[in-house]
Amino acid sequence: MRRMILSFFGAGYIRPAPGTWGSLAAFVPAFGLHLIAGPVGLALGALLAYVGGVVAVKAETAEAVDHDPGWIVIDEVVGQWIALLPVSIGAMRAGVSPLALWPGLVAAFLLFRLFDIWKPWLVGRADARGDATGVMLDDVWAGLFAAILVVLLAFAAHAGFVAGVPDQ
Repeated sequence: MRRMILSFFGAGYIRPAPGTWGSLAAFVPAFGLHLIAGPVGLALGALLAYVGGVVAVKAETAEAVDHDPGWIVIDEVVGQWIALLPVSIGAMRAGVSPLALWPGLVAAFLLFRLFDIWKPWLVGRADARGDATGVMLDDVWAGLFAAILVVLLAFAAHAGFVAGVPDQ
């Protein structure tokens, strides 16, 4: 069961790029969490997955040489859910499905993957810890950075759209 959770129901075993597959696999349950409880549900899901992920990664890698095997993607799921939070909030506020905000979904996915692979600043520092918390925390930071950029991109897109509408 632990490996099922860590691989996010097998997504971590898909090759190539298991982290990308884990991030994509995160979308369906994120949508479900949003439908059930909105952004609060998505945030609570990310928190629970983070705590459970730290415990499960620690147990799985206790005797391992590799502290962050590629098949473990629960960390990508947590980071992706964090990156999707602004879209969930925007959808709730607008009273629409998150699918209606598809540019935000695409941006959240691409930006999260960018920060997760690139590992700038705090993402890289967390990854360098070499422990279970580091495995999970680098994706939290990547998700937070992606979420911030999603908000800024949405603001820029909507400000540009509103500015282009003539007065009536």
